[in-house]
Amino acid sequence: MPDANQIATRDFLFELGAEELPPKALRGLSQALETDFRSRLEQAGLIHGPVRSFATPRRLALLVFDLAEKQPDRRLERFGPTLAAAFDGDGAPTAAATGFARSCGVTVAELDSAERQGAAKLRFTRLEPGTPTIELLPALADAALSALPIPKRMRWGSSRAEFIRPVHWAVMLFGEDVVPATILGVAAGNRTFGHRFHCGKSITLANPGDYAAVLENPGHVIADFARRREMIQKLVAEQARRLDARVAMDEELLDEVASLVEYPVALTGRFDREFLELPDEALILTLKHHQKCFCLEDKDGHLIPYFVTVSNIQSLDADQVILGNERVIRPRLADARFFFESDKSRTLESRLPALDKVVFQEQLGAVGAKSRRVARLSGLIAKLLAIEPSACERAATLGKCDLISDMVGEFAELQGLMGSYYAQNDGEPEAVATAIFEQYLPRHTGDRLPATPAGQVVALAEKLDTLAGLFAIGQPPTGSRDPFALRRAALGVLRILIEGELELNLITAIASAVDGYADLEPEQDCQRRLFEFILDRLRAWYADAGINASVYLCVRSLNPASPLDFHRRVEAVADFAGRPEAEALAAANKRVSNLLSKNEDEAARGDVAAELLSEAAEKRLMKRLEEQRNEVAPLFEAGNYRDGLTRLASLRDDVDRFFDEVMVMVDDPSVRANRLRLLRELRDLFLQVADISLL
Repeated sequence: MPDANQIATRDFLFELGAEELPPKALRGLSQALETDFRSRLEQAGLIHGPVRSFATPRRLALLVFDLAEKQPDRRLERFGPTLAAAFDGDGAPTAAATGFARSCGVTVAELDSAERQGAAKLRFTRLEPGTPTIELLPALADAALSALPIPKRMRWGSSRAEFIRPVHWAVMLFGEDVVPATILGVAAGNRTFGHRFHCGKSITLANPGDYAAVLENPGHVIADFARRREMIQKLVAEQARRLDARVAMDEELLDEVASLVEYPVALTGRFDREFLELPDEALILTLKHHQKCFCLEDKDGHLIPYFVTVSNIQSLDADQVILGNERVIRPRLADARFFFESDKSRTLESRLPALDKVVFQEQLGAVGAKSRRVARLSGLIAKLLAIEPSACERAATLGKCDLISDMVGEFAELQGLMGSYYAQNDGEPEAVATAIFEQYLPRHTGDRLPATPAGQVVALAEKLDTLAGLFAIGQPPTGSRDPFALRRAALGVLRILIEGELELNLITAIASAVDGYADLEPEQDCQRRLFEFILDRLRAWYADAGINASVYLCVRSLNPASPLDFHRRVEAVADFAGRPEAEALAAANKRVSNLLSKNEDEAARGDVAAELLSEAAEKRLMKRLEEQRNEVAPLFEAGNYRDGLTRLASLRDDVDRFFDEVMVMVDDPSVRANRLRLLRELRDLFLQVADISLL
């Protein structure tokens, strides 16, 4: 086989030009295309160098450096019958030999032999030349495009091709050669297109490596998404510095703006100071949602009446562009102020009856019913956590009232936040207003948690009610489908309890949540399945934290009812697993577990009888177990599992000596049972924390 390093290489460029791609999907599509295409190159055995992706509002592109001109040659080898079966006593080929040769398309004389599995056999070998890369590329590109995560594809014109937007051009350039292909109904070539306004003609590409430079000049397009995003960030920051201000940077908005422009130009406009009376979040969201503008704030973090917009053209009259943005923004802000003032004219409580007309979920009834369930559950959880329940119940009762406000009707992202503002306007206690906002926290991975006791309680009740309801009607998440974000809700419950250091019996809380749906007659094991679903979220959480899955499984086997207690056990076992004694004690526990499982009846009868202990090693082990039991009992009682396991680690030598010197399964049934009971006590001591036999 020729050395892959000897195969000639060229750079390869693939570009797909389309009508404006969805801005919120652009970055994900680009990353998915790169990942999938890279994987397909490797599956095809094509050697290549770095792969670079490009994405703008009108294109997705890949540049593969040093792509081999063909697949490596492969030597095919097939074995046939043994030589003894291939030839008769006179050396003539048998039917087995001729049949094997025929299946290979050769004569018997063209076969050789080789040793295989201890016997000499007929062998057929053939060198299969690698397929030229230029022949493989069209199918690889088609397959990669078909695999893109596009929820709904469209057709255009009379074409039967389907994509997220109509396709207008395609480039497939392998070195200096155009790859003959038709991609989504468009013939591939070597011509691309620059900026829609600044470069109205096609651009011919001489070779793939020129792509980014030629698009920038004369094309007026910054093709690299990351570079364009960085440019926007710097341009916006520079505009802010001119006003001695800073940008209220929004990473999501930065991604979206980078997906909307091909050549960014930052411009600063202003709005009337009176609009600063709006809640900051409402003002920022209005500018972000409608005009994709960045807000500015002073050094103290207060918004100032200026914004930065990012244009896709270099205008000869930038002032007119700014004026146009200001004209559009003013009525948007005026609408937001009207919604805010109008909403404040009614109390949250006055909106309660209307919640009974808003559907939460078809089978689970209205939002009003959900609010009442969450209020009841909040009171129960508050009592379990020794928290005053009145503020929790009040916040849960009013928590969904802002869903029917004008402001939340316009900006759904403000639910909870506007309720908090309106609660303050109504004169509700601060604890109630804050809890109304905090009920939805955490909203996403890495988001902040509720910081107040009432907020923690209502957030737990809100999430557990949703989880219980969907499990009660048999609609848990399946595969990647999770329309009610139950996985996120479960992880939110765990984060609030663990990071907030709240000692809550989750089994009891789940039972109360499921009781709220008693009229639906949930399945008998609904509570168990929900409890296990929530604990299962911890596996990935600990994996992200670098904790071995076996550590999680050690604790999971015991199913502690309190997630905080579960977490403390995991931390203790993770610490224990790093100790030199851990491997031997884990192996010993495994051995003990196997012995006890095979002799359950004998191991279960009574306590250890000291008079039946005859060997020094078993007497020593019994004494050490009694000592350790007394020492670790208060530690385990206080939840100090780490120090408790550290003390138990000192049993290693005694356990090793026991197994070295003592025969457990002796003929005398009383002695055998006594030794099994001694081992049961050893195992029970560790099981107060976790089943370390699973390490």
